[in-house]
Amino acid sequence: MYRVLAYQLASTINIKESKGQLVWQLLFQDSDELFYKISEDGFIYMFQYGMVSFFNIKENEISEVLQIIKPFCNNYLFEKLSEEVEVLIKPNTLKVQFNHIELPMVNEEMIRLVMLNASQSVALNRYSEITEKLLIETNKHTLYLEQYGKLDISGNKLKRFIGKILNIKNRISENLYIFDSPEITWDDEELNKLNSELKKTFDLKDRYRLIHDRIEIIKENLELFKDIMDHKESSRLEWIIIILIVIEVFDMFVAKFI
Repeated sequence: MYRVLAYQLASTINIKESKGQLVWQLLFQDSDELFYKISEDGFIYMFQYGMVSFFNIKENEISEVLQIIKPFCNNYLFEKLSEEVEVLIKPNTLKVQFNHIELPMVNEEMIRLVMLNASQSVALNRYSEITEKLLIETNKHTLYLEQYGKLDISGNKLKRFIGKILNIKNRISENLYIFDSPEITWDDEELNKLNSELKKTFDLKDRYRLIHDRIEIIKENLELFKDIMDHKESSRLEWIIIILIVIEVFDMFVAKFI
C-alpha cells in the first residue's frame, strides 16, 4: 500500500526559482507546476498556489523536503491543511473508492493525476474556510442594515473588502482547473476515466460551485452596500449644494437691503 499526502504549504510557491534550485529528477513542468521523482517509487508535486503533494514519502523525509521548499514559499503556513489518500496496486484494476484508490501499477501519469486531484481538494478546503468566514462577516453587516437602516462599515473598509473578494475569485479561477482535464488525459482513455472518477470521489466540481456561489453572494451584498454608500454620499453633496445656494441667496438679500 502507498500513500498520497497533500499539504497547503503557503499562499504561493515560486515555481521558477524552485526549478532552478531543486536537484530531483524533473518529470513534468509548466509555469504553475513541478512534478519530481525523488526515488524509485517516490514523487513530489509542487503547485504555484502553495500546494505540495507527496507519494510514497516517509514522514521524516517529508519534513526534510518541507524545509528545502520553505525558502521558495510566500506566507508559509505553520498550521497546514492536508489530505491523505491510500493507493493500492492491483494488476488489471482501476477503481476509485471512497477511502482508497486501486491502480494496476505504479504509473507516473496515474500517480500524478491522484496527486493533482488530492492537492486541488485541499485547496478547495482552504478556499471554503476563507469564503465561509467572509460570508459570516458580510451577514453581520446585512443584519446591522436590517436592524438600524444604515451601514456599520466605512467606505475605505468596504473598498478593501471588495478588493479582497475579487482577489480570491481571481486566484481560484487561475489556479484551480476543476473543469479542465489535464493534457495527459486527452488521448488516453484509462487516464481520462481515472481523472473523471477522482473528480467525482473528491466532489471537486460541487465544492467549487459552492465556493463560487458564496463569492457571488458576498459580491452582490458588497455591491449593494456600495450603492447605498454612493447614494448617501450623493445626498450629502446635494444638501451641501442646497445649503450653499441658500447662504448665497441670503447674502444677496442682506446686501440688497443694506
